[in-house]
Amino acid sequence: MKQLDPASAAARDLASGRFRIRHMTVEEVDRIAIAWMRDAGWNPGLHDAATFHAADPEGFLVGLLDGELIACLSAVAYGDSFGFFGCYIVRADHRGGGYGMALHEAGRVRLAGRLQGGDGVLENVAVYEQIGRRFAYRNARFEGTAVAAPRAPGLAPLHDRDWPELLALDAACFPAPRERFLRAFLTQPDATALVHRTGGALDGFGLIRRCGSGWKVGPLFAQSPATASALYDGLTGSIPAGDSFYLDIAEPNEEARALVARHGLREVFATARMYTGEAPQLRLDWVYGVTTFELG
Repeated sequence: MKQLDPASAAARDLASGRFRIRHMTVEEVDRIAIAWMRDAGWNPGLHDAATFHAADPEGFLVGLLDGELIACLSAVAYGDSFGFFGCYIVRADHRGGGYGMALHEAGRVRLAGRLQGGDGVLENVAVYEQIGRRFAYRNARFEGTAVAAPRAPGLAPLHDRDWPELLALDAACFPAPRERFLRAFLTQPDATALVHRTGGALDGFGLIRRCGSGWKVGPLFAQSPATASALYDGLTGSIPAGDSFYLDIAEPNEEARALVARHGLREVFATARMYTGEAPQLRLDWVYGVTTFELG
């Protein structure tokens, strides 16, 4: 596995104390990671700092060179079994010196003993393989324009009573429990969270949240194509007609591909989902919308 070159500037600066790595506060996540993601065109949500930080308050790292912020990374732990990398940015004027690798190694140490996942750009798959990740499947981001739609029977706003069933469904679609994150993410301001019930049983849920540009749908988890369609219509129909929105699908889900084709959505970006070991056994056929590329 590729590691930090001991002759690199980052290794020398770590040894001398010029380069330091520490946790970020929630205010720093907003001011540094979210701001840099916005500048990079990643279009984060308006409340991603608070909701992301809630997942793992010690999971957001920043690198400082002579006290100046030059790199950030999230290495979020979901219990003792799984962790996810994201928010990985090195300032352009400090790339090539090993500072990103040093930060990534700190994240790997933090998540040691866990299966580690992440979404990365497709052109860097070979680079990620050098640090021990294996390609699992492709995720694709699609863009659409909201149209008015009546709310289908079976849809309702998320309610406190829904949580036990919602968490059970999420456990089939995500590698580890993440109740703390979901309770923050699904109840954030400037967002709509819906659940769907068939015959009284919760068989799907989803969220649409306001971003710097337009809206993002995710998660969108459903046990059938009909439930997924109802949630898609309900979520996208809850925002002003004409607004743009984005939906990130897990490509192994053939019905998710059919849904975006049926609605004429346009692919604008794609990532490689990669893991440090065997891909977890998940109900990807229920994943119609990835929660986030940053936290899984």
